[in-house]
Amino acid sequence: MKRSVTVFGGTGFLGLRTVRHLLDRGFAVRVATRHPDRAGRMFADETRLLDAIRADIHDDSAVAAAITGAFAVVSAVSLYVEHASRTFHSVHVEAAGRVARHAREHGVERLMHVSGIGADPGSSSRYIRSRGQGEDAVRAAFPAATIVRSAVMFGPNDAFLTPLLDLLRRFPVFPMFGRGRTRLQPVHVDDVALGIVSAMAVERREPIYELAGPRIYTFENLLRTICAHLGVERMLVPVPFGLWKALALPAEMLPSPPLTLNQVQLMEVDNVAAPDHAGFAALRVEPRSVESALPTVLEPASRPRAQETTKGA
Repeated sequence: MKRSVTVFGGTGFLGLRTVRHLLDRGFAVRVATRHPDRAGRMFADETRLLDAIRADIHDDSAVAAAITGAFAVVSAVSLYVEHASRTFHSVHVEAAGRVARHAREHGVERLMHVSGIGADPGSSSRYIRSRGQGEDAVRAAFPAATIVRSAVMFGPNDAFLTPLLDLLRRFPVFPMFGRGRTRLQPVHVDDVALGIVSAMAVERREPIYELAGPRIYTFENLLRTICAHLGVERMLVPVPFGLWKALALPAEMLPSPPLTLNQVQLMEVDNVAAPDHAGFAALRVEPRSVESALPTVLEPASRPRAQETTKGA
């Protein structure tokens, strides 16, 4: 009998790729989602070992039902814009703790909780603070949980590199966050998914993995790398973070905000893996660079966006 893994957030940008790697490893996968029909369409060619079930992470009985009988659980649900009762705290802290508690109560052997590099329960940013508090809630409920912190993710139809490619292709002047000195270590979403599954499969796991790409850029360096790939020259203009925040507040009221306060706050701090945490090397995964992936990211950028949620951390 195949070992079963329940994935919360399995239709998201990171989650759907995690599901595919699990299927490739021979696991039976249960995708717990509010939209099982969407999951069915996404994995229409992989139904033999996949079951999509309706589950709301805010509903104890639904979470328990989704977890029952599972060997492992991957918790990859995240939120980037708050809507009414769906807040950073309700998703990243309360729901994460709920999944962890039911995983422990139902005898799950392995829990993989997806967080983000820089998660800090003491941060002034609600988003970053909720990520750190979520890790604490997970550890309290399931002490043996594995925390996977991702750097900012890129990939086809992402919410990070694709918009930058589009804007740099179209406009001769580009406004930077601050002076463009924030350090970033972007990672391909498929490499993170492979890292999650690899970490789950090993017998001796580290408590925390920080998964980031092979190169550290300043934001300005990254923009110039993209420009070089596009074969264009652009004027990069520094814009103070205070002005970005002032623009983000009204933008968040739009149905599909082009800018959010948490995006600005994330760009204020370096997003680089800590050397004292295990990473891809411990999992024998070779992460791909932005440069090597740009051709595959660039081609889908000219097509309509796929029905995926945005970046994972």
